[in-house]
Amino acid sequence: MVEQQRSTSGRKLDHLQICLEWDIERGDPGFSDIRLVHNALPECDLDFIDTRTEFLGHTFESPLFIAGMTGGHPGTKEVNRILARAAAEQGIGMGVGSQRAALENPSLEDTFSVVREEAPKAFLAANLGAVQLRDHGIEWAERAASMIDADAIAVHLNFLQEAIQPEGDHDARGCLDAIAELCSDFRIPVIVKETGSGISAGTALLCWEAGANAIDIGGWGGTSWAAVEGLRARTDSGEGGIGHPSLSEVFEDWGIPTVISLMEVAGTGGPVIATGGLRDGVDMAKALTLGADLCGIALPLLKPVMQGENELKRTLTAFCDELRVAMFLSGARDTGELRQKWPYITGRTHQMMKKIIGGK
Repeated sequence: MVEQQRSTSGRKLDHLQICLEWDIERGDPGFSDIRLVHNALPECDLDFIDTRTEFLGHTFESPLFIAGMTGGHPGTKEVNRILARAAAEQGIGMGVGSQRAALENPSLEDTFSVVREEAPKAFLAANLGAVQLRDHGIEWAERAASMIDADAIAVHLNFLQEAIQPEGDHDARGCLDAIAELCSDFRIPVIVKETGSGISAGTALLCWEAGANAIDIGGWGGTSWAAVEGLRARTDSGEGGIGHPSLSEVFEDWGIPTVISLMEVAGTGGPVIATGGLRDGVDMAKALTLGADLCGIALPLLKPVMQGENELKRTLTAFCDELRVAMFLSGARDTGELRQKWPYITGRTHQMMKKIIGGK
């Protein structure tokens, strides 16, 4: 058990370092195929554009959501501290990385609990893997939520990553039942979250039927966990360098592009977080027109947070300023009006959606 705890915690630092030092983005999320309709007579004032949005009964100053990135190793505590301060200052929500390491080893809890200390009023989402939920039940979910006094809990689905990890959890049976049990009994909302391979309409319907309160689609086209695990397998830092780099390379191209996943899932049930390859405020605006309620951002914030609070604040402000200008040029005074717009859809995204619609 001690060796397992060390392994889980060590992986968290490996992942953080790889994301900082290597190019781990793969594919095209599809935002280049989406073009917002320019309104040459917007009839609104840029200085009064309202970016506030509602999600699970909470009001955010912006739909930008700091997606779960890290925690579970002493070296990650300061990252979560700075991210939480920014969330509190900007009036936005934040998720934490997988809390498995701290659930296995309570001495690591402060790498997560620091977020509530720094952001006492912010919307915070806990994070637990579906396999860990199945194996340990609601007790672990309660511990994860209590660790950060969470407003919601994300149950993450990362089976591509697990399949590639030599030490991964390869048995996915029983996870849907575990999610349904959690949703029926838990005291805070449950978000079902993919981590980079996307969610289809069919899977979304299963999640809604299980009682999920929201879905984070985590689409393909941003951070590739196949690429991350492939790089980790090549280094001495990752389980002695044992792994399957060739398997990782093959599956770097696996998944549903973020835009396709968003178009499939939006409107099938409850609120949706669009995560995966959003790289500026215009991408956020596009996601909102396609049905997203929040826009999850992770990798673009990682290097800024390592450079300090001022650089992170500058990056977050740039995202929000770009969103405001895109709203203004679309003639949308607030996010509700933006969601009523419909963009041009071109290229491979248009072709894929035609095939999906034609096959139904």
